[in-house]
Amino acid sequence: MAGDLHHRTCNLCEAMCGIVVEHEGGRVLSIRGDEEDPLSRGHICPKATALRDLHEDPDRLRRPQKRVGDGFVEVSWEEAFADIGRRVAAIQEAHGRHAVATYTGNPTVHNTGALLGALGLYESLGTFNRFSATSVDQLPHMLASLSMFGHQLLMPVPDVDRAGYLLMLGANPLVSNGSIMTAPGIKKRLRDLQKRGGRLVVVDPRRTETAALADEHVFVRPGSDGFFLMGLIHVLYAEERLRPGRLRQFTDGFEVLGDLASRFSPEAVAAKTGIAAETTRRIARELAEADRPCVYGRMGVCTQRFGGLNGWLLLALNVLLGALDREGGMMFTKPAIDLVKVGTLLGQQGHFGKGKSRVRELPEFGGEYPAVTLAEEIDTPGEGRIRGLFTLCGNPVLSVPNGRRLDGALASLDLMVSIDLYKNETSRHAHYILPPTSQLESGHYDLAFHAFTVRNTAKYSLPLFTPPADSKSDFEILVGLASQIASAKSRGLARWGVKLAGPALLGLGLERAIDLMLRTGPYGALAFGRGERGGLSLAALARHPSGVDLGALEPCLPERLFTKDKRIQLVPPTLARDVERLKQALEQPEENERPLLLIGRRQLRTNNSWLHNVPAMVKGRDRCTLLMHPTDAAARGLADGARVVLESRVGRVEAPLAVSDEVMPGVVSLPHGFGHGRPGVGLQVAAAHPGISCNDVTDEALVDPLTGTAVLNGVPVEVSAR
Repeated sequence: MAGDLHHRTCNLCEAMCGIVVEHEGGRVLSIRGDEEDPLSRGHICPKATALRDLHEDPDRLRRPQKRVGDGFVEVSWEEAFADIGRRVAAIQEAHGRHAVATYTGNPTVHNTGALLGALGLYESLGTFNRFSATSVDQLPHMLASLSMFGHQLLMPVPDVDRAGYLLMLGANPLVSNGSIMTAPGIKKRLRDLQKRGGRLVVVDPRRTETAALADEHVFVRPGSDGFFLMGLIHVLYAEERLRPGRLRQFTDGFEVLGDLASRFSPEAVAAKTGIAAETTRRIARELAEADRPCVYGRMGVCTQRFGGLNGWLLLALNVLLGALDREGGMMFTKPAIDLVKVGTLLGQQGHFGKGKSRVRELPEFGGEYPAVTLAEEIDTPGEGRIRGLFTLCGNPVLSVPNGRRLDGALASLDLMVSIDLYKNETSRHAHYILPPTSQLESGHYDLAFHAFTVRNTAKYSLPLFTPPADSKSDFEILVGLASQIASAKSRGLARWGVKLAGPALLGLGLERAIDLMLRTGPYGALAFGRGERGGLSLAALARHPSGVDLGALEPCLPERLFTKDKRIQLVPPTLARDVERLKQALEQPEENERPLLLIGRRQLRTNNSWLHNVPAMVKGRDRCTLLMHPTDAAARGLADGARVVLESRVGRVEAPLAVSDEVMPGVVSLPHGFGHGRPGVGLQVAAAHPGISCNDVTDEALVDPLTGTAVLNGVPVEVSAR
């Protein structure tokens, strides 16, 4: 006899795949793709089945954990909240409100309750010392959107289902399932592009899974994408191939950009990129002549020395081609809950450079300092030193450069609180670990990724299982902490001018807040003065458990711009000034003998450092290997399968070598998220498959100086025999 069926969204990655969960008696029997989901249309990746494993994992924490000596004991929520509130108040009274910091990991944006609840925690703490995974990921895209369009969240996505020529840099959506491009079933979407006569060109230092599918793959040296993008722009100007179309009517800066690109001819940049001049010219001409061109780049172009410039040049190139805000190009979504407008109401339109970090003076972005500065802000003595830290859905020991330094710094904190399901490499240092309910015990509306889908949809997932009476969701934990902290230090908050009430949305409760945002959104009942059945609401979505199709992306500029004059700033001054640094690098002669350059890579069965405790996700061959080109291996006398030493300025690790022409000469690649061999981690499966952390050799001193974004691609290293 079959079990009951439950429809929901898999929220383990950005793809938002619809799933059907068969269950009986409180147990999951199976998980399969939901063919009625208007976005994913039945597609799922291997990660979806891990929702059951995560829910049932015996290593998952169920109750608050308090550090006692070298171990942890269970305590009540009331005891944990009260003690945390007292200790926060004491630290901030003695050392100032900025002595307590926060770090927010990527899974926060996959979790409605965590995303909204964090606002209350931030406000109750009143600290400027906020950090997140943004600066080891997509910050350059957000800066480009803020600078050009007036809002940090107004980021366009590839209209992949209608594109005619897709140029992709530093992205591997067949593994990431799309990134700032929510596109479940991306492999089929790209094949459909090719079937309708389109062309896919991938520029990447590694022949990724996506590059193997492409019509053409072009190797590029890590860290040189800015030269390549400028080379493309140079050709468009020099050969008079600009075709901005209607964008010209509300865009400023065409002449200035042409002047900036004048020194970056394909011939001038070839030595830097490793791409022949004729290849760069041909691609530029193909883009200019293509029907519905689109240029898209992701993490590989962000986390490098010119990441900020790359984010801007990608958008600028789409403007020059008339590919921005046009069918088949880079388009903006019209989500049912518009984070752009919600962010504006909450004062989060964006800002850059309003402050600088204490030790290294790197710029803030959107109220956060670069994650590469977190360790030094903890372990560097002096006024303003961080003495307390809250981590939310994050494991920065494995995801921030020079994780070993951060590992040591965390052990020195007066107070550390981790909201996390596990005792992992980061939370093992906490004085309190506060575990939320599992994904299957929580309702879910994807606030973030509905804003970056390749087709407008809306969907709300009801909880599958009733959580235990003594458990709390992320939202309940964060609101509880905020309330207790505010109560414990109310005098201090009043002195600092910090509001006690918290964001208005928090007072509504999670479901009522989602309902209000739906009703007041572009498709909502209140927005059009319609009754419940005439517009979107939480009740309306509950009647459509597989989701609602809201249609293809549509042009929306200039109305959607947030610049004061409703015009696109093609050449923002801050970014234009950084072109001088690119020019200086262009003029520097190439060394005859270069060091090897390390790049990362993602894998389909994992999600950053997540899922390594799920047996089905780590079974089979060892995937934590160092890729190296045969010529580089031969030059060092290294054989496939050998254990080798990978060394950088900050550390050395040992890894098994995989000799492959998948990477270009001069480049080595190590996957991200491994390194589970540290003591005190409560992850039995992961500990049996520890691998090594690439962030034990990435260097926190290497950043894009414009944005403070970490350099994770293009780290100088050497490899030798063990």
